[in-house]
This record gives sequence, structure tokens and C-alpha cells, in this order.
Amino acid sequence: ERRGVAGDGRCRVSRRRMEQAGDALEEVLSKALSQRSLTLGVYEAAKLLNVDPDNVVLCLLAAEEEEAGDAALQIHFTLLRAFCCENDINILRVSNPARLAQLLLPAAGPDPPADLHCVLVTNPQASQWKDPALSQLMCFCRESRYLDQWVPVINLPER
Repeated sequence: ERRGVAGDGRCRVSRRRMEQAGDALEEVLSKALSQRSLTLGVYEAAKLLNVDPDNVVLCLLAAEEEEAGDAALQIHFTLLRAFCCENDINILRVSNPARLAQLLLPAAGPDPPADLHCVLVTNPQASQWKDPALSQLMCFCRESRYLDQWVPVINLPER
């Protein structure tokens, strides 16, 4: 475990903080869902990023292991990562897409109808987004970049 102050002095790199990022992401998604500030799907995300990238605070990419060989999906992910890096949008890779589906589409059953390969969290009102969970995720993303992990993988906790 590496401990110490990273970069700007506000973020400490520790295993515990990285484990807590999953809980923070779940909280951010819950709030964003209730505030209708989520964009679901690769195509819808690309449309929003093209029109209003300054309003996007977080991009999540998620794919099942068997989708790793899907060339079209991987090209979409590469383009989304590049766009997010170019526009200073924090980006995370979700390691358990099934849990993401449970959180975002609880009533959809086992086969959710929506494309959840890409999920954007937008900023509905700046004052509402000054919350500890989002701050913790932003810090996690900064810590990861300091360690040259530009698209850190995060695991949503099972409940």
C-alpha cells in the first residue's frame, strides 16, 4: 500500500480510499438518477458530448468480459476516452456492468432495454453537486491520473 500526499496535497493515495470510491459512485448515481441528470448509451452520450461537454462531470464505461472482442464497442470506447481526456471530463471503467444495471434500471428485469455501455453524469445545478461523494470520486480520478491510470477501473459494491 502506498501512502502519501499526491499532487495538490488534498488527495491521499490509499487502498481504503480506492475501495470507498465504489460506494461514492453508487451514491452519485443514485442522486443523478433522482435528479434526471444521467445520459445512458453510447450514441446518446456521443450526442450530448458533441453539444454540451462542459455540462458533463463524469463518464462511465462498462462492458461484460465477453464484449471485449466487440470491435465496434472498443472503437466507441476509444473515441469516448479521447474526447473525455481532451475536455477534462473524469472517466471511470465499471468492472461489474450487471450491478450498474441493477442500480440504474431496477425495474427492467434481467435484460435491461437500455444501452449501459456508456453513462454520463451531468451537472444539473452546480450548487447541488458540491457533495462529498462526487468530491471523493473526483479525487479518486485525480489520484489515478497521478499514477498514470487514465481510466481507472472501479467496482460497484454488491448489496
